[in-house]
Amino acid sequence: MKKKVVLAYSGGLDTSFCCIYLTRDLGLEVHSVIVNTGGFSADELYHVEQRAYRMGVTSHHVVDETENYYNTCVRYLIYGNVLKNNTYPLSVSAERVSQATAIANYAKEIGADYVAHGSTGAGNDQVRFDMIFNILVPNVQILTPIRDLKLSREEEIEYLKKHGVDMNFEKAKYSINKGIWGTSVGGKETLTSNLGLPEDAWPTPMTQSGTRNIELEFEKGELVGLDGKKYNHPTEVIQALQAIAQPYGIGRDIHVGDTIIGIKGRVGFEAAAPMVIIKAHHTLEKHVLTKWQLSWKDQLSSFYGNWLHEGQFHDPIMRNIEAFLTDTQHNVTGKVFVQLNPYRFQVTGIESKHDLMSSKFGSYGEMNNAWTGEDVKGFSKIFGNQVMIYHKVNQSE
Repeated sequence: MKKKVVLAYSGGLDTSFCCIYLTRDLGLEVHSVIVNTGGFSADELYHVEQRAYRMGVTSHHVVDETENYYNTCVRYLIYGNVLKNNTYPLSVSAERVSQATAIANYAKEIGADYVAHGSTGAGNDQVRFDMIFNILVPNVQILTPIRDLKLSREEEIEYLKKHGVDMNFEKAKYSINKGIWGTSVGGKETLTSNLGLPEDAWPTPMTQSGTRNIELEFEKGELVGLDGKKYNHPTEVIQALQAIAQPYGIGRDIHVGDTIIGIKGRVGFEAAAPMVIIKAHHTLEKHVLTKWQLSWKDQLSSFYGNWLHEGQFHDPIMRNIEAFLTDTQHNVTGKVFVQLNPYRFQVTGIESKHDLMSSKFGSYGEMNNAWTGEDVKGFSKIFGNQVMIYHKVNQSE
């Protein structure tokens, strides 16, 4: 019997090469898997499946990971207001972790001898996939034909043509990766340090003008409603918000960061819904959490986002941080009002029964109801007491 290999499949040039090479050159039984994290339509998935069978796979499987991706990952990116380098909502890196995990689980399910992916030796994904496969299926050998053979794009095309593969080999001007938590955009401009992406590079055209006011509703940190309508699952609200906000050109940016392998990299992204949600959620938190809750959340969330970006989702420390983040969300309930405009948005206010900016205790800079001026005089003296002592003792210096 032929040995089984589960191939992480997208239908592009690299994974098409892998299909043919693994089948014809290595004599393996190829089981292709595509993991949908909210970026594929039913029609797109159908065409990817047809292409896989044309490449000679034994079976093709679609894993709809959208809700599980949210439940196990995206919800904590929202709880933590995670933006890598204060810019990037981890649109692709978090998605890759979820995809690699789903593929490893499928490899276990069918008893595969090998697991394969089409990564080159140049980026982050090779580390994320390899590491997660080593963690979850340590007895399954990893095959990476593109990386191992050090193939150029031209060599891949020549190989596929030699084996009678008929597909569009023209390289797209921009590489697009779409998921529920944002879309990445790569092109010649992102390979430089000084060029921005032109208007036609963005997957969603900017078609909206004027101003639109929207209302987001959160319950214990989760987005559950939009403009008065409740949804069955937060993924549905995210997609509804994305459809409204992205045509305004909101959430477009270019992120530059440190890759896992030590080089700098740039990527464009459009993520209207993630950016609006994170900003709205953070504003609500600033009203309902204490300053030390906010402070520790900032520190732990930064670590969580960086460690997730580097593929370390299965480190048990991540479950510890998730438990902390979940506990902080008990009172993060209320409505957030957001104004959308072309290329920008503004959070205009919140309503929450847990709002600590309560007029019952005074108004900032105007009136207080819970203390007297004499109380403040005493507090100020005690609060600065040790620093005063330090300066008295060391005044000669």
